[in-house]
Formats: sequence, structure tokens, C-alpha cells
Amino acid sequence: MKVIAAYLLAVLSGNTSPSAEDLKCILESVGAEIDDDRIEFLLSEVKGKDITELIAAGREKFASVPSGGGAAVAVAAAAGGGGGAAAAPAAAEPKKEEKVEEKEESDDDMGFSLFD
Repeated sequence: MKVIAAYLLAVLSGNTSPSAEDLKCILESVGAEIDDDRIEFLLSEVKGKDITELIAAGREKFASVPSGGGAAVAVAAAAGGGGGAAAAPAAAEPKKEEKVEEKEESDDDMGFSLFD
């Protein structure tokens, strides 16, 4: 991940085609461990490709990954049977907490004061 971050930093700084030395310089500046194999692998994978196209493609792939949240609605719909459509919005709505007003304790509550 740090190699990818270094690559993106180099691209953001205006270097459209960072070299291995550019990435090593960035990683050294923050005291990160340098792994030549990972740097070479990343550079071979992105060679000749536009970074914005790579990010767009990654977003499309990431969007297809289930990210949870739908399981509670699916369980509520399955448990509700025929009324699953009505049960789903109710399950998605968080419970509202009632505010309980606490009365401040005072010396008058006990009828005496320790310092009188």
C-alpha cells in the first residue's frame, strides 16, 4: 500500500510517469521500508496506463463488492414473509433514544447539610 501511495503522490506532484528512483526517494523521505520487488511490480502493472482510468476501473470493481448493511434488511424481509416490504424500512430506521431528564441532587433533598 505504501508503494501505491508513493506512486500516487508522485503523480499528484506532476510526474505523470514516476520511476523506481522517484518512488524510493518518496519512501525514504518518510522512513518507510523499501521493497524493490513491489516497486517494480507496480511500475510494470501501470506502465503506459493513465492513472485516472485505473482509478475509475478500480471504483467499478469496488462498487460490485457487497459491503454489508443489506443483510439486516434481507433478514427482516425474510422474517416478515408477505409483509417484508413494510418490515424493511422499519428495520433500517434506527431506534430513537428517549431523553431522560435527571434532576440535579441538592442538599435540600435530604433535609440537612453536612456543613451547617
